[in-house]
Amino acid sequence: MIPLSEFRPHGVVFDLDGTLTDNMACHAEAFALFLSRHGLPAMTMAMRERLDGKRNSEIFPILFARELTLDELRAFAEEKESAYRELSRARLQPLAGAVLLLDRLAVRGIGVAVATSAPEKNVAHTLSAIGLAHRIDVITRSDTVPRGKPFPDVFLRAAQELGVAPEACLAFEDAPVGLAAARSAGMRCVAITSTFSAEMLAATDAPPDAAYRDFDAYLDADGSWLVN
Repeated sequence: MIPLSEFRPHGVVFDLDGTLTDNMACHAEAFALFLSRHGLPAMTMAMRERLDGKRNSEIFPILFARELTLDELRAFAEEKESAYRELSRARLQPLAGAVLLLDRLAVRGIGVAVATSAPEKNVAHTLSAIGLAHRIDVITRSDTVPRGKPFPDVFLRAAQELGVAPEACLAFEDAPVGLAAARSAGMRCVAITSTFSAEMLAATDAPPDAAYRDFDAYLDADGSWLVN
């Protein structure tokens, strides 16, 4: 396998939450409110390692430790996600270097996509809030494919819609389950350390090729070929 600094992707696939924007604190606040209202234990970092990046349909049965009806799933998801959208209003911005990276990819004609577990309302809200709604045409969501992260389905769909082989794609992710999904899809992968440390992500079963605090740091190192 060639070094990441020499890899020239034909497509780039971004996770959304915690990757294109550092918004996981807003999600944590929304979950804290939700769990408190329902008398559930507070979320620990170990739980976040297990749950961050999964679909709501998989998260809430784990939190409640029981099977949930479809109506319950929908109600709980809307309760938590509406809290996130309200809490994050006017607080979101693109991660440092994201706009420059998108600019440089566009100059080189490299297609970009988002592959996210966020529900449709959140995707629209978050991309609009960070000013990138008009910059990314391909958006694939885990709730539109058979299996969510850590399975590769959402990344494979993104590559398919870009018209690029998964092996020719570079993925950016921030969570262990997302890294596992991208790796399983056959993509090279860069971790963004907005939530989990580089050391913790390197110790997972699907470690990234590299880890950076933001896209500026990536462009200064393995991504320098895009700006030189």
